[in-house]
Amino acid sequence: MNILSLCYWRMCYSNCSLLCVKNPEYKNKTLLNQTLQGSVNNILKYKNLQTSASGSPRNTIGINVKRYYHENLPQIVIRRAWSSTPQIFYRKPNDFGNAASRPQTRLGYKPKSLEDFDLLYKMTKDKFISKKLPKDVNPCGVFANNELDLEEVDVYGFDYDYTLACYKPNLHDLLYNLGRDRLIKRFKYPENISQLEYIPGFAVRGLHYDIEKGLLLKLDSFLQIQLGSVYRGLTKIPDVEVLKLYKNRILPIAYVEGQSKNYQPNAKAKMVQLADLFSVPEMCLLCNVAEYFEKNHIDYNPEILFHDIKASVQSCHPVMHEIVMKDVGEYIERNSMLPAYFQKLVNAGKKLFLVTNSPFAFVNRGMTLLAGEKWREYFDVIIVKARKPKFFTDESRPIRLYDEKTNSNVWDRVSRLDKGKIYYEGTVKQLQDLTGWRGHTVLYFGDHPYSDLADVTLEHGWRTGAIINELTHEIETLNNVNFKTNANWLQMLTQLIEDIQDYQCEAAHICLEKWQKERDLLRNQTKMVFNKQFGSVFRTYHNPTYFSRRLFRFADIYTSDITNLANYSVSHTFYPRRGVMPHEYISYFM
Repeated sequence: MNILSLCYWRMCYSNCSLLCVKNPEYKNKTLLNQTLQGSVNNILKYKNLQTSASGSPRNTIGINVKRYYHENLPQIVIRRAWSSTPQIFYRKPNDFGNAASRPQTRLGYKPKSLEDFDLLYKMTKDKFISKKLPKDVNPCGVFANNELDLEEVDVYGFDYDYTLACYKPNLHDLLYNLGRDRLIKRFKYPENISQLEYIPGFAVRGLHYDIEKGLLLKLDSFLQIQLGSVYRGLTKIPDVEVLKLYKNRILPIAYVEGQSKNYQPNAKAKMVQLADLFSVPEMCLLCNVAEYFEKNHIDYNPEILFHDIKASVQSCHPVMHEIVMKDVGEYIERNSMLPAYFQKLVNAGKKLFLVTNSPFAFVNRGMTLLAGEKWREYFDVIIVKARKPKFFTDESRPIRLYDEKTNSNVWDRVSRLDKGKIYYEGTVKQLQDLTGWRGHTVLYFGDHPYSDLADVTLEHGWRTGAIINELTHEIETLNNVNFKTNANWLQMLTQLIEDIQDYQCEAAHICLEKWQKERDLLRNQTKMVFNKQFGSVFRTYHNPTYFSRRLFRFADIYTSDITNLANYSVSHTFYPRRGVMPHEYISYFM
Protein backbone atom coordinates (compact mmCIF):
# COMPACT_ATOMS: atom_id res chain seq x y z
CA MET A 1 0.00 0.00 0.00
CA ASN A 2 1.88 3.05 -1.28
CA ILE A 3 -0.74 5.57 -0.29
CA LEU A 4 -0.44 6.12 3.39
CA SER A 5 1.53 5.42 6.49
CA LEU A 6 -0.78 5.14 9.46
CA CYS A 7 0.66 6.27 12.72
CA TYR A 8 -2.24 5.73 15.09
CA TRP A 9 -5.90 4.97 15.54
CA ARG A 10 -7.94 6.36 18.37
CA MET A 11 -11.54 7.01 19.28
CA CYS A 12 -12.89 10.53 19.57
CA TYR A 13 -16.18 12.33 19.67
CA SER A 14 -19.41 10.29 19.48
CA ASN A 15 -19.35 7.09 17.41
CA CYS A 16 -16.46 8.40 15.32
CA SER A 17 -13.14 6.73 14.54
CA LEU A 18 -10.34 9.19 13.92
CA LEU A 19 -7.50 8.15 11.64
CA CYS A 20 -4.52 10.44 11.47
CA VAL A 21 -2.76 9.96 8.18
CA LYS A 22 0.64 11.44 7.56
CA ASN A 23 2.38 11.81 4.29
CA PRO A 24 3.68 14.97 2.61
CA GLU A 25 2.93 13.54 -0.83
CA TYR A 26 -0.85 13.92 -0.64
CA LYS A 27 -1.55 17.62 -0.48
CA ASN A 28 -3.57 17.34 -3.71
CA LYS A 29 -7.09 16.33 -2.77
CA THR A 30 -7.85 14.85 -6.22
CA LEU A 31 -4.88 12.52 -6.04
CA LEU A 32 -5.80 11.65 -2.48
CA ASN A 33 -9.38 10.88 -3.50
CA GLN A 34 -8.30 8.65 -6.37
CA THR A 35 -5.84 6.74 -4.26
CA LEU A 36 -8.31 6.26 -1.41
CA GLN A 37 -10.79 4.69 -3.86
CA GLY A 38 -8.59 1.61 -4.16
CA SER A 39 -7.12 1.58 -0.66
CA VAL A 40 -9.85 2.37 1.84
CA ASN A 41 -10.15 -1.31 2.80
CA ASN A 42 -6.49 -1.34 3.75
CA ILE A 43 -6.83 1.89 5.69
CA LEU A 44 -9.55 0.37 7.80
CA LYS A 45 -7.79 -2.96 8.15
CA TYR A 46 -4.44 -1.77 9.42
CA LYS A 47 -4.65 0.14 12.65
CA ASN A 48 -1.16 0.33 14.06
CA LEU A 49 1.30 0.58 11.18
CA GLN A 50 4.31 2.70 11.96
CA THR A 51 5.03 5.82 9.93
CA SER A 52 7.53 5.30 7.10
CA ALA A 53 11.02 6.42 7.95
CA SER A 54 11.50 9.85 6.50
CA GLY A 55 13.25 12.98 7.55
CA SER A 56 11.02 15.28 5.54
CA PRO A 57 8.34 17.38 7.17
CA ARG A 58 4.86 15.77 7.27
CA ASN A 59 1.34 17.15 6.96
CA THR A 60 -1.55 15.60 8.86
CA ILE A 61 -4.95 14.84 7.38
CA GLY A 62 -7.73 13.89 9.85
CA ILE A 63 -10.13 11.36 8.42
CA ASN A 64 -13.34 11.04 10.43
CA VAL A 65 -14.79 7.72 9.36
CA LYS A 66 -18.51 7.30 10.08
CA ARG A 67 -20.43 4.08 9.56
CA TYR A 68 -18.02 2.83 6.94
CA TYR A 69 -18.34 -0.29 4.82
CA HIS A 70 -15.46 -2.46 3.78
CA GLU A 71 -16.97 -3.41 0.45
CA ASN A 72 -18.53 -0.06 -0.49
CA LEU A 73 -16.42 3.09 -0.53
CA PRO A 74 -18.41 5.92 1.06
CA GLN A 75 -18.70 9.34 -0.43
CA ILE A 76 -15.74 11.61 0.35
CA VAL A 77 -16.32 15.19 1.42
CA ILE A 78 -13.35 17.43 2.13
CA ARG A 79 -13.77 20.62 4.09
CA ARG A 80 -11.45 22.90 5.97
CA ALA A 81 -11.74 23.02 9.72
CA TRP A 82 -10.59 25.77 12.07
CA SER A 83 -7.01 24.84 11.35
CA SER A 84 -5.22 24.70 8.03
CA THR A 85 -5.51 20.89 8.09
CA PRO A 86 -8.17 19.60 5.67
CA GLN A 87 -10.67 17.12 7.22
CA ILE A 88 -11.95 14.26 5.07
CA PHE A 89 -15.26 12.73 6.17
CA TYR A 90 -16.41 9.37 4.90
CA ARG A 91 -20.15 8.95 4.96
CA LYS A 92 -22.78 6.90 3.24
CA PRO A 93 -25.91 9.00 2.61
CA ASN A 94 -29.14 8.01 4.44
CA ASP A 95 -27.39 5.42 6.63
CA PHE A 96 -26.48 7.44 9.73
CA GLY A 97 -29.65 6.54 11.63
CA ASN A 98 -29.67 2.87 10.70
CA ALA A 99 -27.85 0.87 13.35
CA ALA A 100 -28.59 -2.38 11.59
CA SER A 101 -26.57 -1.20 8.61
CA ARG A 102 -23.37 -1.31 10.63
CA PRO A 103 -22.93 -4.97 11.58
CA GLN A 104 -19.99 -5.93 13.72
CA THR A 105 -18.49 -9.41 13.52
CA ARG A 106 -15.40 -11.23 14.65
CA LEU A 107 -14.29 -11.64 11.05
CA GLY A 108 -13.31 -7.99 10.65
CA TYR A 109 -15.44 -7.75 7.51
CA LYS A 110 -19.04 -8.25 6.56
CA PRO A 111 -19.76 -11.95 5.89
CA LYS A 112 -21.53 -12.81 2.63
CA SER A 113 -21.13 -16.50 1.92
CA LEU A 114 -21.95 -19.70 3.77
CA GLU A 115 -18.23 -20.17 4.32
CA ASP A 116 -18.04 -16.75 6.02
CA PHE A 117 -20.92 -17.54 8.38
CA ASP A 118 -19.55 -21.00 9.14
CA LEU A 119 -16.21 -19.41 9.96
CA LEU A 120 -17.96 -16.92 12.24
CA TYR A 121 -19.75 -19.77 14.02
CA LYS A 122 -16.45 -21.63 14.43
CA MET A 123 -14.71 -18.54 15.83
CA THR A 124 -17.55 -18.09 18.35
CA LYS A 125 -17.32 -21.76 19.30
CA ASP A 126 -13.55 -21.52 19.72
CA LYS A 127 -13.94 -18.54 22.04
CA PHE A 128 -16.55 -20.43 24.03
CA ILE A 129 -14.22 -23.44 24.40
CA SER A 130 -11.41 -21.18 25.58
CA LYS A 131 -13.52 -19.70 28.37
CA LYS A 132 -13.50 -21.16 31.87
CA LEU A 133 -16.80 -22.39 33.25
CA PRO A 134 -18.31 -20.43 36.15
CA LYS A 135 -17.44 -21.49 39.68
CA ASP A 136 -19.87 -23.67 41.59
CA VAL A 137 -22.59 -21.99 43.62
CA ASN A 138 -22.55 -22.75 47.34
CA PRO A 139 -25.67 -24.84 48.04
CA CYS A 140 -25.60 -23.68 51.67
CA GLY A 141 -25.31 -20.02 50.74
CA VAL A 142 -27.64 -17.20 51.72
CA PHE A 143 -28.56 -15.06 48.74
CA ALA A 144 -29.49 -11.39 48.95
CA ASN A 145 -32.13 -9.56 46.93
CA ASN A 146 -31.80 -6.47 49.08
CA GLU A 147 -29.01 -5.33 51.39
CA LEU A 148 -29.57 -6.66 54.89
CA ASP A 149 -27.44 -5.77 57.91
CA LEU A 150 -28.06 -8.34 60.65
CA GLU A 151 -26.59 -5.98 63.22
CA GLU A 152 -29.76 -3.89 62.86
CA VAL A 153 -31.97 -6.91 63.57
CA ASP A 154 -33.06 -7.35 67.19
CA VAL A 155 -35.96 -9.77 66.69
CA TYR A 156 -36.08 -13.02 64.69
CA GLY A 157 -39.44 -14.52 63.73
CA PHE A 158 -40.14 -17.93 62.20
CA ASP A 159 -42.88 -19.88 60.49
CA TYR A 160 -42.96 -23.61 61.29
CA ASP A 161 -43.93 -25.73 58.28
CA TYR A 162 -41.18 -25.92 55.65
CA THR A 163 -39.24 -23.22 57.52
CA LEU A 164 -38.14 -24.80 60.79
CA ALA A 165 -39.62 -28.22 59.98
CA CYS A 166 -38.60 -29.60 56.58
CA TYR A 167 -40.63 -32.65 55.56
CA LYS A 168 -39.51 -35.77 53.78
CA PRO A 169 -40.95 -36.59 50.33
CA ASN A 170 -43.26 -39.25 51.77
CA LEU A 171 -45.41 -36.48 53.29
CA HIS A 172 -46.53 -35.63 49.74
CA ASP A 173 -47.59 -39.23 49.21
CA LEU A 174 -49.55 -39.09 52.46
CA LEU A 175 -51.34 -35.85 51.58
CA TYR A 176 -52.12 -37.09 48.09
CA ASN A 177 -53.60 -40.37 49.29
CA LEU A 178 -55.67 -38.68 52.00
CA GLY A 179 -56.99 -36.09 49.55
CA ARG A 180 -57.81 -38.72 46.91
CA ASP A 181 -59.71 -40.86 49.42
CA ARG A 182 -61.61 -37.84 50.73
CA LEU A 183 -62.54 -36.92 47.16
CA ILE A 184 -64.15 -40.31 46.69
CA LYS A 185 -65.91 -40.58 50.06
CA ARG A 186 -67.06 -36.98 50.52
CA PHE A 187 -67.61 -35.80 46.94
CA LYS A 188 -68.57 -39.21 45.47
CA TYR A 189 -65.98 -39.23 42.69
CA PRO A 190 -65.57 -42.53 40.76
CA GLU A 191 -64.07 -45.38 42.78
CA ASN A 192 -61.52 -46.04 40.02
CA ILE A 193 -59.76 -42.83 41.04
CA SER A 194 -58.39 -44.79 44.00
CA GLN A 195 -56.01 -46.48 41.55
CA LEU A 196 -54.37 -43.17 40.58
CA GLU A 197 -51.02 -42.95 42.37
CA TYR A 198 -48.96 -39.90 43.27
CA ILE A 199 -46.31 -39.01 40.66
CA PRO A 200 -43.18 -37.62 42.37
CA GLY A 201 -41.52 -34.87 40.41
CA PHE A 202 -44.45 -34.18 38.10
CA ALA A 203 -45.11 -30.61 39.24
CA VAL A 204 -43.13 -27.80 40.84
CA ARG A 205 -44.47 -25.07 43.02
CA GLY A 206 -45.26 -21.66 41.58
CA LEU A 207 -47.43 -22.97 38.75
CA HIS A 208 -50.81 -21.48 37.85
CA TYR A 209 -54.06 -23.36 37.37
CA ASP A 210 -56.59 -21.82 35.00
CA ILE A 211 -59.85 -22.60 36.76
CA GLU A 212 -61.93 -21.88 33.64
CA LYS A 213 -59.92 -23.77 31.05
CA GLY A 214 -58.63 -26.52 33.32
CA LEU A 215 -54.96 -26.00 32.40
CA LEU A 216 -51.88 -26.18 34.58
CA LEU A 217 -49.21 -23.83 33.25
CA LYS A 218 -46.12 -21.83 34.04
CA LEU A 219 -45.87 -18.04 33.73
CA ASP A 220 -42.84 -15.81 33.68
CA SER A 221 -42.48 -12.46 35.40
CA PHE A 222 -44.02 -10.67 32.40
CA LEU A 223 -47.14 -12.91 32.55
CA GLN A 224 -45.99 -14.75 29.45
CA ILE A 225 -46.96 -18.40 29.11
CA GLN A 226 -43.98 -20.74 28.86
CA LEU A 227 -44.97 -22.71 25.79
CA GLY A 228 -44.21 -26.39 26.07
CA SER A 229 -45.22 -26.31 29.75
CA VAL A 230 -49.02 -26.24 29.53
CA TYR A 231 -50.90 -29.36 30.64
CA ARG A 232 -54.48 -30.56 30.70
CA GLY A 233 -54.33 -33.46 33.07
CA LEU A 234 -51.07 -35.26 32.30
CA THR A 235 -51.18 -34.36 28.60
CA LYS A 236 -49.06 -31.56 27.19
CA ILE A 237 -51.07 -29.09 25.12
CA PRO A 238 -49.53 -28.17 21.72
CA ASP A 239 -48.37 -24.57 21.39
CA VAL A 240 -50.82 -23.90 18.56
CA GLU A 241 -53.77 -24.91 20.73
CA VAL A 242 -52.52 -22.82 23.66
CA LEU A 243 -52.29 -19.71 21.48
CA LYS A 244 -55.73 -20.44 20.06
CA LEU A 245 -57.21 -20.67 23.56
CA TYR A 246 -55.60 -17.52 24.95
CA LYS A 247 -55.31 -15.50 21.70
CA ASN A 248 -51.97 -14.28 23.00
CA ARG A 249 -48.88 -15.57 24.75
CA ILE A 250 -49.02 -12.67 27.25
CA LEU A 251 -51.95 -12.75 29.67
CA PRO A 252 -53.74 -9.67 31.06
CA ILE A 253 -52.87 -8.96 34.68
CA ALA A 254 -56.55 -8.91 35.65
CA TYR A 255 -56.93 -12.44 34.27
CA VAL A 256 -54.04 -13.70 36.39
CA GLU A 257 -54.34 -11.66 39.58
CA GLY A 258 -57.78 -10.03 39.58
CA GLN A 259 -57.94 -6.86 41.66
CA SER A 260 -55.86 -8.30 44.46
CA LYS A 261 -54.35 -6.34 47.31
CA ASN A 262 -50.72 -6.99 48.13
CA TYR A 263 -50.67 -9.94 45.72
CA GLN A 264 -52.96 -12.04 47.89
CA PRO A 265 -55.26 -14.59 46.16
CA ASN A 266 -58.36 -12.96 44.72
CA ALA A 267 -61.72 -14.57 43.95
CA LYS A 268 -62.09 -12.59 40.70
CA ALA A 269 -58.89 -13.94 39.20
CA LYS A 270 -59.22 -16.63 36.54
CA MET A 271 -56.03 -18.27 37.71
CA VAL A 272 -54.82 -19.61 41.03
CA GLN A 273 -51.14 -19.84 41.84
CA LEU A 274 -49.99 -22.86 43.82
CA ALA A 275 -47.15 -21.25 45.71
CA ASP A 276 -46.27 -23.53 48.64
CA LEU A 277 -44.94 -27.07 48.85
CA PHE A 278 -48.20 -28.41 50.34
CA SER A 279 -49.78 -27.57 46.96
CA VAL A 280 -47.50 -29.94 44.99
CA PRO A 281 -49.50 -33.14 45.81
CA GLU A 282 -52.67 -31.11 45.24
CA MET A 283 -51.50 -30.27 41.70
CA CYS A 284 -50.68 -33.91 41.00
CA LEU A 285 -54.12 -35.07 42.18
CA LEU A 286 -55.76 -32.38 40.07
CA CYS A 287 -53.90 -33.51 36.93
CA ASN A 288 -54.46 -37.21 37.59
CA VAL A 289 -58.22 -36.82 38.00
CA ALA A 290 -58.50 -34.52 34.96
CA GLU A 291 -56.55 -37.07 32.90
CA TYR A 292 -58.91 -39.82 34.07
CA PHE A 293 -61.93 -37.79 33.01
CA GLU A 294 -60.40 -36.89 29.65
CA LYS A 295 -59.42 -40.46 28.76
CA ASN A 296 -62.78 -41.86 29.81
CA HIS A 297 -64.71 -39.09 28.05
CA ILE A 298 -66.38 -37.97 31.25
CA ASP A 299 -67.67 -34.41 31.11
CA TYR A 300 -66.52 -32.22 34.00
CA ASN A 301 -66.27 -28.59 35.04
CA PRO A 302 -62.60 -27.63 35.62
CA GLU A 303 -63.51 -25.02 38.23
CA ILE A 304 -65.63 -27.45 40.26
CA LEU A 305 -62.87 -30.06 40.01
CA PHE A 306 -60.34 -27.56 41.34
CA HIS A 307 -62.45 -26.51 44.32
CA ASP A 308 -63.37 -30.11 45.18
CA ILE A 309 -59.74 -31.21 45.20
CA LYS A 310 -58.62 -28.16 47.12
CA ALA A 311 -61.29 -28.76 49.75
CA SER A 312 -60.41 -32.46 49.95
CA VAL A 313 -56.68 -31.91 50.45
CA GLN A 314 -57.07 -29.05 52.92
CA SER A 315 -59.72 -30.80 54.98
CA CYS A 316 -57.44 -33.79 55.49
CA HIS A 317 -54.68 -31.72 57.14
CA PRO A 318 -55.94 -32.55 60.68
CA VAL A 319 -55.77 -36.24 59.76
CA MET A 320 -52.29 -35.73 58.38
CA HIS A 321 -51.28 -34.03 61.65
CA GLU A 322 -52.45 -37.03 63.68
CA ILE A 323 -50.55 -39.49 61.48
CA VAL A 324 -47.33 -37.44 61.56
CA MET A 325 -47.46 -36.98 65.34
CA LYS A 326 -47.46 -40.75 65.79
CA ASP A 327 -44.06 -40.99 64.08
CA VAL A 328 -42.53 -37.57 63.51
CA GLY A 329 -39.16 -39.04 62.57
CA GLU A 330 -40.78 -40.78 59.61
CA TYR A 331 -41.92 -37.51 58.08
CA ILE A 332 -39.66 -34.69 59.37
CA GLU A 333 -36.02 -34.27 58.44
CA ARG A 334 -33.80 -34.05 61.51
CA ASN A 335 -31.68 -30.90 61.76
CA SER A 336 -29.00 -31.16 64.42
CA MET A 337 -27.82 -27.59 63.81
CA LEU A 338 -31.14 -25.98 64.73
CA PRO A 339 -30.66 -25.85 68.56
CA ALA A 340 -27.18 -24.40 68.12
CA TYR A 341 -28.52 -21.70 65.81
CA PHE A 342 -31.27 -20.77 68.26
CA GLN A 343 -28.73 -20.66 71.10
CA LYS A 344 -26.44 -18.44 69.04
CA LEU A 345 -29.23 -15.91 68.59
CA VAL A 346 -30.20 -16.02 72.27
CA ASN A 347 -26.58 -15.55 73.37
CA ALA A 348 -26.39 -12.49 71.13
CA GLY A 349 -29.35 -10.95 72.95
CA LYS A 350 -31.85 -11.45 70.13
CA LYS A 351 -35.57 -11.98 70.70
CA LEU A 352 -37.23 -14.97 69.00
CA PHE A 353 -40.88 -15.61 68.15
CA LEU A 354 -42.87 -18.27 66.28
CA VAL A 355 -46.02 -17.61 64.23
CA THR A 356 -47.54 -20.65 62.50
CA ASN A 357 -50.89 -21.84 61.18
CA SER A 358 -50.36 -25.34 62.60
CA PRO A 359 -51.90 -26.42 65.94
CA PHE A 360 -49.79 -26.53 69.09
CA ALA A 361 -49.78 -30.31 69.59
CA PHE A 362 -48.44 -30.83 66.05
CA VAL A 363 -45.81 -28.10 66.42
CA ASN A 364 -44.77 -29.34 69.85
CA ARG A 365 -44.03 -32.87 68.60
CA GLY A 366 -42.05 -31.61 65.64
CA MET A 367 -40.05 -29.01 67.60
CA THR A 368 -39.26 -31.54 70.29
CA LEU A 369 -37.70 -33.75 67.63
CA LEU A 370 -35.80 -30.80 66.12
CA ALA A 371 -34.71 -28.79 69.16
CA GLY A 372 -35.31 -30.94 72.25
CA GLU A 373 -37.85 -31.02 75.05
CA LYS A 374 -37.04 -27.49 76.16
CA TRP A 375 -37.44 -25.92 72.73
CA ARG A 376 -39.94 -23.35 74.07
CA GLU A 377 -37.21 -21.72 76.15
CA TYR A 378 -35.64 -20.33 73.00
CA PHE A 379 -38.76 -18.33 72.08
CA ASP A 380 -40.11 -15.17 73.70
CA VAL A 381 -43.50 -15.44 71.96
CA ILE A 382 -45.25 -18.50 70.44
CA ILE A 383 -48.43 -18.05 68.38
CA VAL A 384 -50.12 -21.09 66.78
CA LYS A 385 -53.19 -21.42 64.52
CA ALA A 386 -52.49 -17.88 63.41
CA ARG A 387 -54.54 -18.26 60.20
CA LYS A 388 -52.06 -16.45 58.00
CA PRO A 389 -52.38 -14.41 55.85
CA LYS A 390 -55.30 -13.06 57.94
CA PHE A 391 -52.90 -12.72 60.87
CA PHE A 392 -51.08 -10.07 58.81
CA THR A 393 -54.13 -8.43 57.19
CA ASP A 394 -56.93 -8.41 59.80
CA GLU A 395 -57.08 -5.55 62.28
CA SER A 396 -59.45 -6.62 65.04
CA ARG A 397 -59.09 -10.34 65.65
CA PRO A 398 -58.28 -10.90 69.35
CA ILE A 399 -55.28 -12.90 70.43
CA ARG A 400 -56.15 -15.69 72.86
CA LEU A 401 -54.23 -17.65 75.49
CA TYR A 402 -54.10 -21.43 75.04
CA ASP A 403 -54.65 -23.70 78.06
CA GLU A 404 -52.54 -26.84 77.56
CA LYS A 405 -54.32 -28.76 80.33
CA THR A 406 -57.79 -28.42 78.83
CA ASN A 407 -56.60 -28.14 75.22
CA SER A 408 -58.77 -25.06 74.78
CA ASN A 409 -58.56 -21.30 74.45
CA VAL A 410 -59.03 -19.03 77.47
CA TRP A 411 -61.53 -16.14 77.14
CA ASP A 412 -59.49 -13.73 79.34
CA ARG A 413 -58.19 -10.51 77.77
CA VAL A 414 -54.53 -10.74 76.75
CA SER A 415 -52.68 -7.58 77.82
CA ARG A 416 -49.13 -8.90 77.50
CA LEU A 417 -47.27 -11.76 75.84
CA ASP A 418 -45.33 -13.88 78.30
CA LYS A 419 -42.45 -16.19 77.51
CA GLY A 420 -43.30 -19.88 77.81
CA LYS A 421 -47.04 -19.42 77.16
CA ILE A 422 -48.87 -20.41 73.98
CA TYR A 423 -51.16 -18.02 72.13
CA TYR A 424 -53.75 -18.57 69.40
CA GLU A 425 -54.76 -16.37 66.47
CA GLY A 426 -54.52 -12.58 66.93
CA THR A 427 -53.02 -10.09 64.47
CA VAL A 428 -49.62 -8.67 63.67
CA LYS A 429 -50.84 -5.30 64.94
CA GLN A 430 -51.45 -6.79 68.39
CA LEU A 431 -48.08 -8.53 68.29
CA GLN A 432 -46.36 -5.24 67.56
CA ASP A 433 -48.38 -3.26 70.11
CA LEU A 434 -47.79 -5.76 72.91
CA THR A 435 -44.06 -6.25 72.26
CA GLY A 436 -42.89 -3.01 70.65
CA TRP A 437 -41.20 -5.02 67.88
CA ARG A 438 -41.49 -2.95 64.73
CA GLY A 439 -40.01 -2.13 61.38
CA HIS A 440 -36.55 -3.04 60.15
CA THR A 441 -35.46 -4.43 63.55
CA VAL A 442 -37.66 -7.49 62.89
CA LEU A 443 -36.55 -10.26 60.52
CA TYR A 444 -39.21 -12.87 59.73
CA PHE A 445 -38.61 -16.19 57.93
CA GLY A 446 -41.22 -18.16 55.99
CA ASP A 447 -41.58 -20.39 52.96
CA HIS A 448 -44.58 -18.73 51.30
CA PRO A 449 -43.86 -15.44 49.47
CA TYR A 450 -47.44 -14.21 49.88
CA SER A 451 -49.00 -15.48 53.11
CA ASP A 452 -45.71 -15.26 55.05
CA LEU A 453 -43.75 -12.38 53.58
CA ALA A 454 -45.72 -9.97 51.38
CA ASP A 455 -47.73 -8.06 53.95
CA VAL A 456 -45.08 -7.80 56.64
CA THR A 457 -42.63 -6.17 54.25
CA LEU A 458 -45.11 -4.03 52.29
CA GLU A 459 -47.31 -2.89 55.18
CA HIS A 460 -45.09 -3.11 58.25
CA GLY A 461 -41.54 -2.67 57.01
CA TRP A 462 -40.21 -5.92 58.47
CA ARG A 463 -37.16 -7.49 56.91
CA THR A 464 -37.87 -10.90 55.43
CA GLY A 465 -36.15 -14.18 54.60
CA ALA A 466 -37.51 -17.00 52.45
CA ILE A 467 -36.70 -20.66 53.02
CA ILE A 468 -36.87 -22.39 49.64
CA ASN A 469 -36.14 -26.09 50.03
CA GLU A 470 -36.04 -26.66 46.24
CA LEU A 471 -32.98 -24.43 46.09
CA THR A 472 -30.81 -27.43 46.97
CA HIS A 473 -31.88 -29.28 43.82
CA GLU A 474 -31.68 -26.12 41.71
CA ILE A 475 -28.10 -25.38 42.78
CA GLU A 476 -26.99 -28.99 42.33
CA THR A 477 -28.27 -28.74 38.76
CA LEU A 478 -26.59 -25.37 38.19
CA ASN A 479 -23.28 -26.85 39.36
CA ASN A 480 -23.48 -29.74 36.93
CA VAL A 481 -20.72 -29.43 34.30
CA ASN A 482 -23.01 -30.41 31.42
CA PHE A 483 -25.56 -27.80 32.43
CA LYS A 484 -22.89 -25.09 32.73
CA THR A 485 -21.54 -25.99 29.31
CA ASN A 486 -24.94 -25.96 27.62
CA ALA A 487 -26.10 -22.79 29.36
CA ASN A 488 -22.96 -20.84 28.50
CA TRP A 489 -22.93 -21.97 24.88
CA LEU A 490 -26.62 -21.02 24.71
CA GLN A 491 -25.69 -17.48 25.79
CA MET A 492 -22.98 -17.14 23.15
CA LEU A 493 -25.06 -18.70 20.39
CA THR A 494 -27.94 -16.34 21.20
CA GLN A 495 -25.58 -13.38 20.95
CA LEU A 496 -24.30 -14.63 17.58
CA ILE A 497 -27.88 -14.91 16.29
CA GLU A 498 -28.65 -11.42 17.55
CA ASP A 499 -25.61 -9.98 15.78
CA ILE A 500 -26.38 -11.66 12.43
CA GLN A 501 -30.18 -11.56 12.30
CA ASP A 502 -30.39 -8.32 10.27
CA TYR A 503 -28.15 -9.48 7.42
CA GLN A 504 -30.21 -9.57 4.23
CA CYS A 505 -28.66 -12.37 2.24
CA GLU A 506 -29.53 -16.00 1.54
CA ALA A 507 -26.46 -17.39 3.29
CA ALA A 508 -27.38 -15.53 6.50
CA HIS A 509 -30.95 -16.87 6.40
CA ILE A 510 -29.75 -20.45 5.94
CA CYS A 511 -27.33 -20.23 8.85
CA LEU A 512 -29.80 -18.40 11.10
CA GLU A 513 -32.38 -21.13 10.61
CA LYS A 514 -29.81 -23.77 11.52
CA TRP A 515 -28.58 -21.84 14.55
CA GLN A 516 -32.13 -21.20 15.78
CA LYS A 517 -32.83 -24.94 15.76
CA GLU A 518 -29.69 -25.54 17.79
CA ARG A 519 -30.72 -22.80 20.21
CA ASP A 520 -34.21 -24.28 20.66
CA LEU A 521 -32.65 -27.67 21.43
CA LEU A 522 -30.32 -26.11 24.01
CA ARG A 523 -33.17 -24.21 25.63
CA ASN A 524 -35.17 -27.40 26.09
CA GLN A 525 -32.16 -29.30 27.41
CA THR A 526 -31.40 -26.64 30.03
CA LYS A 527 -35.07 -26.56 31.02
CA MET A 528 -35.68 -30.30 31.37
CA VAL A 529 -32.75 -31.00 33.69
CA PHE A 530 -34.66 -29.22 36.47
CA ASN A 531 -38.06 -30.80 35.82
CA LYS A 532 -39.10 -32.60 32.63
CA GLN A 533 -42.54 -31.01 32.51
CA PHE A 534 -42.09 -27.48 33.84
CA GLY A 535 -38.38 -26.77 34.23
CA SER A 536 -36.89 -24.60 36.96
CA VAL A 537 -38.86 -23.07 39.82
CA PHE A 538 -36.94 -19.84 39.26
CA ARG A 539 -36.71 -19.49 35.47
CA THR A 540 -38.69 -19.98 32.34
CA TYR A 541 -36.28 -20.31 29.43
CA HIS A 542 -34.49 -17.03 30.18
CA ASN A 543 -36.85 -14.80 32.19
CA PRO A 544 -37.50 -15.15 35.92
CA THR A 545 -40.70 -17.02 36.69
CA TYR A 546 -43.76 -15.32 38.13
CA PHE A 547 -42.92 -17.08 41.41
CA SER A 548 -39.30 -15.95 41.57
CA ARG A 549 -40.09 -12.33 40.68
CA ARG A 550 -42.47 -12.16 43.64
CA LEU A 551 -39.95 -13.94 45.80
CA PHE A 552 -37.27 -11.39 44.91
CA ARG A 553 -39.71 -8.58 45.69
CA PHE A 554 -40.90 -9.82 49.07
CA ALA A 555 -37.76 -11.52 50.47
CA ASP A 556 -34.63 -9.59 51.37
CA ILE A 557 -32.68 -12.85 51.53
CA TYR A 558 -33.40 -16.47 50.67
CA THR A 559 -31.73 -19.79 51.30
CA SER A 560 -32.45 -23.53 51.23
CA ASP A 561 -32.37 -24.15 55.00
CA ILE A 562 -32.74 -21.89 58.04
CA THR A 563 -29.56 -23.22 59.64
CA ASN A 564 -27.49 -21.95 56.71
CA LEU A 565 -27.56 -18.65 58.58
CA ALA A 566 -25.57 -20.26 61.38
CA ASN A 567 -22.53 -19.94 59.09
CA TYR A 568 -22.72 -16.15 59.37
CA SER A 569 -22.19 -13.85 62.34
CA VAL A 570 -25.11 -11.94 63.85
CA SER A 571 -23.50 -8.73 62.56
CA HIS A 572 -23.07 -9.96 58.99
CA THR A 573 -24.30 -7.78 56.12
CA PHE A 574 -25.74 -9.52 53.07
CA TYR A 575 -25.06 -7.58 49.90
CA PRO A 576 -27.04 -8.18 46.70
CA ARG A 577 -25.05 -9.01 43.58
CA ARG A 578 -24.82 -6.15 41.11
CA GLY A 579 -26.95 -7.50 38.29
CA VAL A 580 -26.18 -6.60 34.69
CA MET A 581 -29.00 -4.59 33.16
CA PRO A 582 -29.75 -5.00 29.46
CA HIS A 583 -28.19 -1.62 28.61
CA GLU A 584 -25.00 -2.32 30.57
CA TYR A 585 -21.92 -4.46 29.88
CA ILE A 586 -22.28 -7.51 27.69
CA SER A 587 -21.34 -10.82 29.27
CA TYR A 588 -21.47 -14.21 27.63
CA PHE A 589 -21.73 -15.96 30.94
CA MET A 590 -24.67 -15.87 33.33
